[in-house]
Amino acid sequence: MDQKHIIKQVIDFNKATFENTYNAVVLLQDQAERMASTVMDQAAWMPEESKKAVNEWVKAYKKGREDIKKSVEHGFEQAESFVQTA
Repeated sequence: MDQKHIIKQVIDFNKATFENTYNAVVLLQDQAERMASTVMDQAAWMPEESKKAVNEWVKAYKKGREDIKKSVEHGFEQAESFVQTA
């Protein structure tokens, strides 16, 4: 079996594993966000500043996970192009 083909299969496997794990993390984080939002809506004692801070935190982790995904996808693209040119 061709070494390029084996390496391509390994890259594809790792890429699929990352995608599945990433999607699971997104589902988990989105569910946690919905739960936190529900709790904050029902918590009359919670100051508005705290609610704004939590919302900013949510925006920050969403941006962070998107940045990580872009970085990992870029790495996979580089690995695939390296295999194709080798």
